[in-house]
Amino acid sequence: MNRIEVNEQVQVTVMGFKKNLAAYPRRMEYHGSSYDFIDAGIRCLVRYGGRIAEIITVTDGSANFCLRSDNRGGNWTLVSISA
Repeated sequence: MNRIEVNEQVQVTVMGFKKNLAAYPRRMEYHGSSYDFIDAGIRCLVRYGGRIAEIITVTDGSANFCLRSDNRGGNWTLVSISA
């Protein structure tokens, strides 16, 4: 499995909810392409200094994406893609 480090801001255009009502990205726009996610995986809250970031893994069925949110879902960064 190849992992590509990206660390670029992306637009999350659709949010979904798991059974416990935890929100996760369902669609993302990156370099002019749309990615529809079918499932959310691991979710982790990280505190550094006075900030809190959420890191979440999602998949579109063929690749895994690692996303970071620094602003309660307002700003999303694509950390990496594993294919």
